[in-house]
Amino acid sequence: MASEQNLVKHLGGCHCGTVQYEVMAPSKVMIFDCNCSICTKKQNKHFIVPQSRFKLLKGADSITTYTFNTHKAKHTFCKICGVQSFYQPRSNQDGYGIMPHCIDSNTITGMERTQYDGQNWEKSLEASGISKYSKE
Repeated sequence: MASEQNLVKHLGGCHCGTVQYEVMAPSKVMIFDCNCSICTKKQNKHFIVPQSRFKLLKGADSITTYTFNTHKAKHTFCKICGVQSFYQPRSNQDGYGIMPHCIDSNTITGMERTQYDGQNWEKSLEASGISKYSKE
């Protein structure tokens, strides 16, 4: 979590540029590397922000969503190029997971990585403290 004065505006989006957004987050971000089945297959490494710090600038009509199992995670992606540049994680229903490799601005100055044991999701949720990242 970051105080308001430590936040910078990051601009990002999909490969074809149809989906574009801005997100307010620290310049140094905490990247979660989850080992659940979908994150492993997609190599989904992301940082989390509260919904209030995310703004979709364009492309809402070009976003499609995939869900499975509990249907709580909303895996959104561009229906034109197929890139998932953000999504709503199961762990943070009040926030967004942002893919740092989809940030187009040069505003990320550092990344700290941490493993998240998504294969043991229920145990990991409380132990990891991940839910705090989508709080103001």
